[in-house]
Amino acid sequence: MSDISRRTLLGGAVVAAASTMWSESLEAKSEDKNTTWQAADFDKLVHVQRRIKQVIHGNPIDGVRFLNNAKNSLVALRFDMGVPADQIQIVCALNGPANTLNFTDYVWQKYNVGQWAKVTDPKTGQPATRNIFYPSKAGNPPHYTSDDPHNEDSAFQDNTIQGLMANGIRFIGCHNSTEQTARGLIAQNSLSASVDEVVKDMLAHTLPGVLITPALAGALAMLQSDGHYSYMAA
Repeated sequence: MSDISRRTLLGGAVVAAASTMWSESLEAKSEDKNTTWQAADFDKLVHVQRRIKQVIHGNPIDGVRFLNNAKNSLVALRFDMGVPADQIQIVCALNGPANTLNFTDYVWQKYNVGQWAKVTDPKTGQPATRNIFYPSKAGNPPHYTSDDPHNEDSAFQDNTIQGLMANGIRFIGCHNSTEQTARGLIAQNSLSASVDEVVKDMLAHTLPGVLITPALAGALAMLQSDGHYSYMAA
């Protein structure tokens, strides 16, 4: 056998072996995520039939600009540009620190998320032990004093997660980011729990209606390529 063909054969074997190892690693990782991966629901969201489909990507919390962007986009499309409500689908896609907004007060309190994410509760002036971004400023049930969509006291100026969800905006999160956050929370709080245990606990307390994807990077790719969503980085 010539040196060239030997090198080619060995090179192919190395590539094949590496490919097999990589595939097995991915499959093992995916098995952990498939227990909470709502693939069918996400597929419906990707392929929903709408004239306007927009994904707004948030990574740093940074004043929750992604929530304001979602609210502003919806108001502009519906009331300034005349697009019917049933022809609009906006998705807030969160990873990194912003992914913590997808979880309930239980998670924020138990794991001192506000301290880790550097979020201050305006009511206490201390690191938040509740998800201050979720509850509607109009109360529960919400009571709005204006029907004018451009008025700050109307439902369409409510930029809380609860308010945005009520107006049809969907939220998706990231399993990979949840794992990274769990590591940070374990270190911060000197916990003996494993990453898997903390992740499982967090996922069990996901906000109603939120879809947690295995990796938001892949979810964004599918939303844009298969779903033809426009992309906005907040």
